[in-house]
Amino acid sequence: MKRPTLWRRGGVDRRRPPIVRRLPAVVAVLVALSLNAPPAFAGPTPASSGGTGSVAGSGTGGWNGRIDWRACPERPDDPGTRCGTLRLPVDWARPGGETFELALARRTATDPAARIGVLVFNPGGPGLSGVDVALTAETQLGPDVLRRFDLVGFDPRGTVRSAPVRCSSALLGRHPSLTPTNAAEFERLRAYNRQLRDDCRAQSGPLFDHLDSVNVARDTDAIRAALGERQLSFYQWSYGTLIGQAYAELFPDRVRALAMDSVMDHSQGIRGYVRSGAASNEALFHEFVSWCERTSGCALHGRDVPALYDRLMRRADAGTLVDAGTGARLTWFELGFATFVNFFDATWADLANMLLALERGEEYPLASPMVPVDGDEGLTEYALPAFCQDWSLPVDGFAEWNQYLELARAAAPHLRASPLVVRFTAICLGWTANNPQHRLRVRTNVPLLLLNGRYDPATPYDGAQRVASQLGTYGRLLTYEGSGHASYPRTECTRGRVERYLISRVVPPVGASCPAAPA
Repeated sequence: MKRPTLWRRGGVDRRRPPIVRRLPAVVAVLVALSLNAPPAFAGPTPASSGGTGSVAGSGTGGWNGRIDWRACPERPDDPGTRCGTLRLPVDWARPGGETFELALARRTATDPAARIGVLVFNPGGPGLSGVDVALTAETQLGPDVLRRFDLVGFDPRGTVRSAPVRCSSALLGRHPSLTPTNAAEFERLRAYNRQLRDDCRAQSGPLFDHLDSVNVARDTDAIRAALGERQLSFYQWSYGTLIGQAYAELFPDRVRALAMDSVMDHSQGIRGYVRSGAASNEALFHEFVSWCERTSGCALHGRDVPALYDRLMRRADAGTLVDAGTGARLTWFELGFATFVNFFDATWADLANMLLALERGEEYPLASPMVPVDGDEGLTEYALPAFCQDWSLPVDGFAEWNQYLELARAAAPHLRASPLVVRFTAICLGWTANNPQHRLRVRTNVPLLLLNGRYDPATPYDGAQRVASQLGTYGRLLTYEGSGHASYPRTECTRGRVERYLISRVVPPVGASCPAAPA
């Protein structure tokens, strides 16, 4: 099954589900966008002239630092919400060169007399839309935050309305296996990645080579300057926390407050990245097993779930595990991926039903790790090159690839690996990162808040601990003692702690935590 997506062509609702009130739906969108390529979005190609999403030369259309505000098409009668574009340099090392238009939206504070300033919300992905966050602001953040802040969201360069990267749909549809089983398949994957990279660059123009989080952080500061603000406050989620970290490194004196939810650790090499992701997902598997043991409504209640899962894995190895809906044979990685998507919001009942259906050979909708191709004019939007420009994940040949898989399996004997880590490593095979991993270097006297679930499938808890350690006395980690990705909207405790920090810059005590929401 391709996970449901709200991005479709031709008269389709482009609204995103709210984070606070409809977390399961936003998790589905996150999976669709950050684990798969986003389908095409209506708009001119990046090489065209004029309009949002265009890339043009400098001169009269060059970078001028002014936001072109106008009514939002989605909310034309709402005077408190405005949409705009800001023309920025493609390459910040050459500010007089080619430019592109960054799309943004602003929702003004509901109580202007109590206004603190601007709060920038980045939902990550890479590929999720900050503009859509601003357009649904009343369902994304608590009323006290919206009363005190103007909320600004933007679509990062190369995504959605901001000159999105586009690639050949036909080429994306021929993507080889993400888990090569021999040296020839490994080299085929590496050669394909080069071909796809060249195609995306040709279809997308010069912006393609400047998508990393450092460039996005510089774009963010250009927004600050265009708004006339001395400082910014931030709520950054998931991949957005990488942008927040880059901004704090570059512009520490311009940060009023920075809340990072589901924190990415950008200091690990490939071995740590593989091991940490695998261990995190294995821990989530055991959380599911524990839930099933104590919950009579679990379809596998009273059974040895780890043994059942191992049998399914052995059937996948033998080529006898079949998706009854399509007749396709499932690999260990495809079984792991279909399991993994249920970790995002701890949808344990769905996972139990899926495993039971696979055991019985019954039809059940399964999530696929492959790129969904859904573009017109032969092109599909593809957000993942941004990840490959932020992460150096070198693998020197098939033997080393197997070594990393063995390392993952030692940390995750049931899941065998983090499907997310395997997928990104395979997709980025052969890339050279613009912004490779490094220890975080932030020189600030402003307290920064980190929030992470103890059982998070995409941003492991030990990564948040390392980021807090690198921030020293100014980094404070709040632990959500539950499962899933994105912790702020899950309980009154997490919402209250984050909102108090954003408004008053009060961080919780060292070692503070919030209990898990009831399963």
